Amino acid sequence: MAESKFDPQPIAAPPSASADGGGLFELGRPKLRLTSEYDSDTSIFFQKVSCKLLDNLAKLKLSFYNNGKGEVSEPQISFISKFFSLQYDVEERDAVLKTSLEIAPGVQLRAAHQVKARQGEVSVVADLATPAYKLELASAVPSVGMPKATFRFPLGEVSVEEKEVEEEEEEEHKRTLSVNGIFKSNVLNGLCTARYEEENWDLRYAFKDQQLTFAPSISLPSNALSCAFKRRFTPSDKLSYWYHFDSNNWSVVYKHTVGKDYKLKAGYDSEVRLGWASLWVGDEDGKAKTAPSKMKVQFMLQVPQDDIKSSALMFRVKKRWDI
Repeated sequence: MAESKFDPQPIAAPPSASADGGGLFELGRPKLRLTSEYDSDTSIFFQKVSCKLLDNLAKLKLSFYNNGKGEVSEPQISFISKFFSLQYDVEERDAVLKTSLEIAPGVQLRAAHQVKARQGEVSVVADLATPAYKLELASAVPSVGMPKATFRFPLGEVSVEEKEVEEEEEEEHKRTLSVNGIFKSNVLNGLCTARYEEENWDLRYAFKDQQLTFAPSISLPSNALSCAFKRRFTPSDKLSYWYHFDSNNWSVVYKHTVGKDYKLKAGYDSEVRLGWASLWVGDEDGKAKTAPSKMKVQFMLQVPQDDIKSSALMFRVKKRWDI
């Protein structure tokens, strides 16, 4: 399970003073970073302007959406530092404040507050014996029950929290303890994962080597069984196949890469009866700053099996400028 969503984004610590006696901060015009994204499917632009302040001690960011008519929507202003962040929604006139502090060796305090709703969350994370074992206590503000407790260890984590359950016969709400967890272990040259949540089990085994991946999984008590199979033929070519035994739905994806900046993918999904092909220029999972000319482009062709005439060609573009 992921760490608390209230963590402020970390900013690199400023460098120490120079050997020639220079000051700690080199004040001057901050460098601006402009990022623009366009999705032809929605015909909407997403714009982001950011700059780092005080030798990377903090970051200021403005983001918003705009359409072809120049209409701006969802403008947000963010201030982010190592220990504190503020996100302001201009349209809603609302702000979210977040902070993260080390109050003692191995003890982290995190807090978040939404101004308009007058609610938030406070959590404390403490190392137990070694950093590999952690205990987190998190509580909503204002408090509505017992704090959520999460114990993390090298093979997984377990969390206990109080939840409100509606009684069907009495039509009343009753608070009860809920236990969730995830456990991982190496078994027979593969990784076995067991996830328990809301009285449901998800069991998955994954075997992977340089050429083959085999990963069956089952959900209980629904007994929904599925299997993933991936085969790498060359360093540039890979085939992936998924099959769901309960519904007989399946999907297949073929991927071919040229270096790290060009990728071709094609596939078919039987559930939605759709074939598709996609071309990426720039690392699909990377940032625009690492792409050629700091620009990522994706072209996608979608072909419905039942109506080929309604096939659609879409594209997405993401470009970054450093000023």
